[in-house]
Amino acid sequence: MPLETPARIVRELARRGYNAEREAVTLLAGASNPAAALDAAVETAPDDALRLTAAHVRATFDAGTDAPAAATPADASTDDATTEDSPDATTQHPSVSTPATPTQPGTSDADVPVETKGSRTDENGESAPATTTPISDGDDPADADPPARDVSVAGDITGRSTGTGEYGDFVSVFRDRYETLSGKLRGRVNHRPASAVADMPGGSDAAMIGLVNDVRSSANGHWIVELEDTTGTFPCLITKDRDIAGLVDELLLDECIAVEGTLSDDAGIVFVDALHFPDVPRTYSPSTADRPVQAALVSDVHVGSQEFMADAWGRFADWLHTDEAAAVEYLLIAGDMVEGVGVYPNQDEELDIVDIYDQYDRFSEHLKEVPGDLKIVMIPGNHDAVRLAEPQPGFDEELREIMSAHDPRIVGNPSTVTIEGVSVLMYHGVSLDEVIAELPEEKASYDHPHRAMYQLLKKRHVAPKYGGHMRLAPEDRDYLVLDDVPDVFHTGHVHKLGYGKYHNVLAVNSGCWQAQTEFQKSVNIDPDAGFAPIVDLDTLDLTVRKFA
Repeated sequence: MPLETPARIVRELARRGYNAEREAVTLLAGASNPAAALDAAVETAPDDALRLTAAHVRATFDAGTDAPAAATPADASTDDATTEDSPDATTQHPSVSTPATPTQPGTSDADVPVETKGSRTDENGESAPATTTPISDGDDPADADPPARDVSVAGDITGRSTGTGEYGDFVSVFRDRYETLSGKLRGRVNHRPASAVADMPGGSDAAMIGLVNDVRSSANGHWIVELEDTTGTFPCLITKDRDIAGLVDELLLDECIAVEGTLSDDAGIVFVDALHFPDVPRTYSPSTADRPVQAALVSDVHVGSQEFMADAWGRFADWLHTDEAAAVEYLLIAGDMVEGVGVYPNQDEELDIVDIYDQYDRFSEHLKEVPGDLKIVMIPGNHDAVRLAEPQPGFDEELREIMSAHDPRIVGNPSTVTIEGVSVLMYHGVSLDEVIAELPEEKASYDHPHRAMYQLLKKRHVAPKYGGHMRLAPEDRDYLVLDDVPDVFHTGHVHKLGYGKYHNVLAVNSGCWQAQTEFQKSVNIDPDAGFAPIVDLDTLDLTVRKFA
């Protein structure tokens, strides 16, 4: 392939597993024979190098390879749109909805990834087919300047943790939860604090916003929901014959809701007529990218487990190097890079690698298999070597150094990552266990994990219930609140594939890369392994590819 443009040089280096300094790319582009210069530079670079430097390129020129005809280190500043992070994103490629065609020697039909519907429903639980959009570009895209790519992050706790575990810290985090979420409900009800409601005369119209402090049934089958705000608590009665009675099944302790109704004659309880969640507005319109570009969403790699599916991961990495995957410029990994140590009973009997640092070393080797020009964003999960309490900070410096292949962006769990103007809420998903355990199966289940994600969007909080499996780290504010609505919600943890849209927000649980373990058999977990959901950032359509 001719290498007359810097963008093509970046793509060719990525195909060979290298990143490159901007100056190195500029020097190669200015050589009289860029292809020969690139070959020589790669030969000159040390075997363990992942990044081609200007020094490597100059060494090839000193050895006799043609030097740049009209390029000097100073020229690097004149090509701001071309960097080691900016491949030629405009190369024409086929639709991702077209069956893959082998593009490399030795690739058989059995190696070609296929598309699958997975578990996809809309917010009402109805089946809906996966959709894809053909990608087409201009007549001569190879010569176009590649767009600059930027990743911004919000809500990352890394380096900001201030909690000491004292009582006052817990008060602060729940007070912040109440203040933030009640602000989203105040425009919908004529809210009065609990203390003011208690002073109102019987028979008055009343409305209150509070955190759910208790839910219990009365002797005759009605429901009493006790709400708490910053001034106190007040009981609210939802009778079993009301249309809203079914919403009681969706309530979780510590979530924020609003109620409207009428005070009893003795002013001791509110008879509820309406119940409101913070929720995503039904009219929500997500942002989309202004060019055809895609992101791969994966999670739960679990390197170090005897059941880690290295072959499937290898097929996924190989596919990312093909022309069919040319539009995939981002890889978002939602936690559990490794299997970890001591996470569940007798885990040591199911480990292929027993040392946690060796597990991350091996994960890094597998990460090197993907194209070097991918923008990679990673958050930790409950199997990773970070604190279990959420929000979880990103990995420490030692682990970051181990996982430095392709210079990934490592952030905390949860974090909202904005790429190409599209906000992606990345959350590993431990709270999904609580939601699935507490809610009716038609509202949340392991077979349909995206429905549990819908509930978190409805409650505008990724982990509303404190206690049980959920460990909360008290901070100066509640980092788990969904203050802003994401365009895409990406989780993992439960090892099941599921996706759909809730009020126009794309929710994706991306499965895993670990076959069923003995422990999973004991708790009836049948994982969906070897899947890679691919989202079109310009349309928010989704294609799911299977590599196992």
